[in-house]
Amino acid sequence: MSAAISCRNLRKTYPGRPPVEAVAGLDLEVERGECFGLLGPNGAGKTTTVEILEGLLPESSGDVEILGQRWGHNDLELRQHIGVSLQETRLAEKLTVRETLVLFRSFYKKGLEADQALSQVELTEKQYAQVGKLSGGQKQRLAVACALVGDSELLFLDEPTTGLDPQSRRSLWDILRGLKAQGRTILITTHYMDEAERLCDRVAVIDHGKVIALGTPAQLIAQLGGEHIIEFGLDGDGELPQTFWQDLPALVHWRREQECYQLAVTAPHLILPALLERLQNGGHQLARLTTRHASLEDVFVTLTGRHLRDDS
Repeated sequence: MSAAISCRNLRKTYPGRPPVEAVAGLDLEVERGECFGLLGPNGAGKTTTVEILEGLLPESSGDVEILGQRWGHNDLELRQHIGVSLQETRLAEKLTVRETLVLFRSFYKKGLEADQALSQVELTEKQYAQVGKLSGGQKQRLAVACALVGDSELLFLDEPTTGLDPQSRRSLWDILRGLKAQGRTILITTHYMDEAERLCDRVAVIDHGKVIALGTPAQLIAQLGGEHIIEFGLDGDGELPQTFWQDLPALVHWRREQECYQLAVTAPHLILPALLERLQNGGHQLARLTTRHASLEDVFVTLTGRHLRDDS
């Protein structure tokens, strides 16, 4: 079978002086049945890419296939097989939850009954509540229900958990895991690295309209060369000289970040004693020190020098 999503040399340019190239030759392939994450800072081209894949925006150039079909040829039929949850969903606030799902179900030739969709997103108890009376987490779950009520084999979820409290986020994670277990393909964009690590089979990091890293979360983290991160800050404004880092055991690389140093290391138990001894011998006073496992955010910062939440 063909991939669920395939695009080659995808480009989107907006007119201007100079023109703005939001997507700059992006290549991407999403296999059927996988949960695939698109990561990147604001302005990286994620939402533009997703809107092209959803058929909401025309590409400037490139080749795009969705479920083996191309937009512009029998689009109504293709839309019967995809579900979309936009970054911000505005639903009629006076309709009840059930009425909203019945409305969205009417857009599809076949699909789930309202009771099935309500059960999947755990909104049965709220089915007769007006949409305007729902909490933020309940509205997000309803938006996901609207995306899956057509029993779609491919789901596009653009930042589905933004603004949710931790409990609501984890509840939605369980729903997405259930959808994946049913064999659905899910393309999700997110700013939350723990979300991508827990939900996604593979992720692509996008920056300046291009894919700059692609693989499973574990593969991308392994590319750092160090499985652990040590962060420490010093009292005062002194900066450590380049010679300080020479011959420290288990050190893969280091960088200065605002008021702290961040080290990628292979074995914290080897480097920590040597690091503390060298700081003491140099007369440096520790203000704080933490250790943790490397994350996808570390991958991104290492690749681009920017945090995922930075505006650009």
